[in-house]
Amino acid sequence: MTPVLTVHADALSHNEDTVFAWAREQGVLLAPHGKTTMAPALWQRLLDAGAWGISVATPWQAEVAVDAGVATVLIANAVTDAVAVRRLAQLLAADDGLRVLCWADSLAGVAILAEATHDAVRPLDVLVELGGAHGRTGARTVAEGERIGQAIAAAPGLRLAGVAGYEGPFGPDRSAESVAAVDAYLRTLVELHEKLAYPDGVRPVLSAGGSSFPDRAAAVLAPSGEDADVVLRSGAFQIHDDGFYSRMSPFGPLTGTAPLRSGMHAWARVVSQPEDGLALLDAGRRDVPFDLDLPIPQSVAGEITALNDQHAFLRLADGATVGVGEVVRLGLSHPCTAFDKWRVVAVLDDPDAADPRVIGAVATCF
Repeated sequence: MTPVLTVHADALSHNEDTVFAWAREQGVLLAPHGKTTMAPALWQRLLDAGAWGISVATPWQAEVAVDAGVATVLIANAVTDAVAVRRLAQLLAADDGLRVLCWADSLAGVAILAEATHDAVRPLDVLVELGGAHGRTGARTVAEGERIGQAIAAAPGLRLAGVAGYEGPFGPDRSAESVAAVDAYLRTLVELHEKLAYPDGVRPVLSAGGSSFPDRAAAVLAPSGEDADVVLRSGAFQIHDDGFYSRMSPFGPLTGTAPLRSGMHAWARVVSQPEDGLALLDAGRRDVPFDLDLPIPQSVAGEITALNDQHAFLRLADGATVGVGEVVRLGLSHPCTAFDKWRVVAVLDDPDAADPRVIGAVATCF
């Protein structure tokens, strides 16, 4: 029944093979961001391909990952909920093979972590998050990051485990100016990493890398790989899309690899043709992402001009036709806001086939 979201098995394999092979060549590790799909079956594919761990954004997502058997969970965010911190400590106490890491970008945040772990059986690994002017979260200067690192190191229930950040806000596109700004920011991560005094026996983590600039993160951070685990957190490469990431991803000519393939589509049915050149589809804001780009009709020439809760307005190109009841394939933008609308996502053998077949399904945990 429509509407439906699907993923393409061959595209998943191609994208995983491409990015993991590239990462090995660059000497970096991958902890793909699991919040992209929140699908443990897809996370397991990444772990099987050699992922260092799985990144998440919140403590409850971390617990989903632990329940799914992920042994290394990186919470790519500051955790300021004391109840959640105590729960993380319980999970660590219950499993000697589990590693959970989180971030801190302020002394106030460190104080919350320290108070909640003062009697913990095992220390919680904490990375200093460094940001920058006009960025998102993160300490705004290297000097501030040093002070945060010292506070983490002084807390008995915490362990200073590295430096992390997110370069996405510094480069809205792939222009030379954006790339230069991203590189400048990434160099501050290296600078802070080199200033911190890590505990004996700790191999620190140096982490960056959204899905738009993993090539720059690798280029700037990889030289630090002799004394740190350089971990990139790109999350959208496994699925990829026909919108934002198709414009921003460096994979292809910039990395000397094959380009990534779109790994998801939506399928919607024509429910009405009330005017010439206009068709209404049965997929809307509850079914498809619209935060970055509107869906792109792929099986008929035209444009999606608007979405209601359960309808898409398809303006047909001159000469294009569709009939009531006909199914239209839609390319999508931003997998993070596609998967969160679905509890089960069908797996197709080949979306380009005349009669695509469902060969599996993955469950999401939102």
